[in-house]
Amino acid sequence: MASAADRKDHPVSMRLPEADLSMIDRAAQLYGRSRTEFVRDAAVRAAEEALLNQRLIRMTAAGFAAFVDVLEQPAAPNPAIAEILQRQAPWEQDKSGH
Repeated sequence: MASAADRKDHPVSMRLPEADLSMIDRAAQLYGRSRTEFVRDAAVRAAEEALLNQRLIRMTAAGFAAFVDVLEQPAAPNPAIAEILQRQAPWEQDKSGH
């Protein structure tokens, strides 16, 4: 049997207003998750996003010049996107769908 010292999980405790707790519970229920699973997943996603937003990318001066050169090139035409941009939005269409 594992002792408390061998356990790899660590408890986290927080105080939440009733409205926040109720919203978390409703959202967790929608996903078929427990409150703990839902909060843990949301916290881990937020932490990953924060860390990724702070990631430092290092490159040589030549590598950076090549990177900037690629960014400054005109984008290749994309017929699929051009066609989508030509479509009328559903809320702009008349009742007959035209």
